[in-house]
Amino acid sequence: MSEGMELSMDKLREYLENEGVHPSYHRLKILEYLMNHRTHPTVERIHKELSKEIPTLSKTTIYNTLKLFLSKGIVQELTIEEKEMRYDADTKPHAHFKCMECGDVYDIALEFPNLEREMIEGHKVTECHVYLKGVCKNCLKRTGK
Repeated sequence: MSEGMELSMDKLREYLENEGVHPSYHRLKILEYLMNHRTHPTVERIHKELSKEIPTLSKTTIYNTLKLFLSKGIVQELTIEEKEMRYDADTKPHAHFKCMECGDVYDIALEFPNLEREMIEGHKVTECHVYLKGVCKNCLKRTGK
């Protein structure tokens, strides 16, 4: 889905249908959360936030939905830390920066001219992940370093 597009439930429903995914209420709410919260949330964060509105929502449903979304290319999985899976609804090539102070993960716009192609030096590219780590600008301001 293009950024800036108004995220009405009808648009989200249409998007899922076009991707061959049955647009159940839980799937729509999970996708809506990912599209509206570009914070690269974990399953735990998604569950914590959505269970306020949907008390019956289980972590298993979230895991299964994200697995389906991954298989359809609707989201990407970030493994910026070995023990922590995060999810991003922006599937265009971009890098991720994790602050080692506060733990936030930011999108970083980097040019990937080679990755606009499916084939690089005879290799078929199916995934690309670029992870950067350091101290974010907010933590730098706060600590004065």
